[in-house]
Amino acid sequence: MQHDPNDGSPERNVAGTARLSRRQLLGAAGALSLIGGTAKAQHAMHDHAGMAHAADMSPTIGMVPEAPPPAMDQPLVEPEVRRSVNGVLSTNLRCAYAYRQIGGVRLYVRSYEGGSPGPTLRMKPGETLRIKLINDLPPNRDGLPADISHPHQFNNTNFHFHGAHASPSGIADNVMRSMAPGHSYNIEIALPADHTSGTYWYHPHHHGSADIQMSSGMVGALIVEGDFAGVPEITAARERLLVLTQVVYDASGMIENFETLFPETATRFLAINGQRRPVIEMRPGEVQRWRILNAAYQDDMLLDLERHDLHAIAYDGIQLGAVQKLKQLLIAPGQRADILVKAGSPGTYAFSAAPYDQGHPSPVGPLARIVVAGAPMEMQLPGTLPAPPLASIKDNEITNRRKVVLSATAPEADAAGHWQEFEFFVDGKKFDPGRIDQRVKLGAVEEWTIVNTHDHDDHVFHIHTNPFQVVSVNGKALAVPEWRDSVIVERKGGEVVFRSRFLDFTGVYMLHCHMMNHEEMGMMQTVEVYKA
Repeated sequence: MQHDPNDGSPERNVAGTARLSRRQLLGAAGALSLIGGTAKAQHAMHDHAGMAHAADMSPTIGMVPEAPPPAMDQPLVEPEVRRSVNGVLSTNLRCAYAYRQIGGVRLYVRSYEGGSPGPTLRMKPGETLRIKLINDLPPNRDGLPADISHPHQFNNTNFHFHGAHASPSGIADNVMRSMAPGHSYNIEIALPADHTSGTYWYHPHHHGSADIQMSSGMVGALIVEGDFAGVPEITAARERLLVLTQVVYDASGMIENFETLFPETATRFLAINGQRRPVIEMRPGEVQRWRILNAAYQDDMLLDLERHDLHAIAYDGIQLGAVQKLKQLLIAPGQRADILVKAGSPGTYAFSAAPYDQGHPSPVGPLARIVVAGAPMEMQLPGTLPAPPLASIKDNEITNRRKVVLSATAPEADAAGHWQEFEFFVDGKKFDPGRIDQRVKLGAVEEWTIVNTHDHDDHVFHIHTNPFQVVSVNGKALAVPEWRDSVIVERKGGEVVFRSRFLDFTGVYMLHCHMMNHEEMGMMQTVEVYKA
């Protein structure tokens, strides 16, 4: 029987061996290729199962492994210190994004010099602060809104020396300046020779962006040296700087929208010097001086040190005339308190923010752990303090009186409201930088009454350039009037009366609520001091 070359069987040669046609060879090669490919795929799958890196598409590929830093209970670290030399403190301050590890969370936020807080600046009365501020934040992605009291352009900035008695004009403590991304700016602030010595601070004050930047940690202490130089119990005490902040962030560990800060209960946790619950070491009987700065963007804190009293010696950078013994200390955003702490018996004590109602709950939780251990130190608290540096304002000095009213509107269902449904006012008006709200003659000595008609929130009144002496709160005269630059005005008709001397400097500056959410949304006015 003759072979049919088309029957699909292998053709045999004369030796009887099978011979494949070209078509059959190609088909066989394809089959072998499929078999080989399947085998390779199976091998690759097996290899991937055994060696997970082979197809690693994770965001950590190529990264050097780093052990995460401890979240809490590390020794307190104070910011870098920069000091004046030959009467001038000259330095750079770079504003830029930086990664920040705090409380077990990795954040990416705006900063001064890559830190939070920024460096501590130390100078003396009569000296000059010169700063080259470098704005290395990225360009703004939005324009100016129709209502400038809607937060906006988060990368514009400027510089405010909070509490300074200095010029508010030119390149000095001028918060009307706008420092745009991609540029550098010179700042020069000269302090008078008789400037009060104490604890001050610096922060951005650009309307529209200050709240976002401060909540990121763009804050820093500014110490004017020389207070209590003649009090040996204070000069012998170890000095600690405690910068209190509220830590907030979104799901990406950033602060890029105002919704991250508002509602008012947005705080995740509290921090000192950019650390969550650090450890402060003391020896039994030791006295330490704590310079406490509430650099929080929004809320009061009621400070409590377990089984210890707090001994106040200064508020807002101005010495007290006598030690105030306190069980707890209420400190508002912007305020400072210099406190002496005398350690008790060995042990560990909680320093924390206790519950407080400011119309909404203040943030609570641990601030630090105080560990008392080691050999005792027999240190004493001062029995007396020198006379305060500023003379009390007498009735017969008053040249004018005025009243300022703080108010706000809110949606009916407050907790459900979006921030754009809230508005904050001074004398029924939202902030307008082109309008002068208060005109005061240079050299005037005035008595101001600040009233808060807002039903929901306390507010924190702050005014630039000149400190003021609080003489009464809610109709009750203070036994000893207190010098301040920021004061809590309670809700539902709360009233604070203070007196102030408008000395040395003309120009335009601000009064506002230092709960920065409220300032950003309109609760600010201009003050012009003029020379007749």
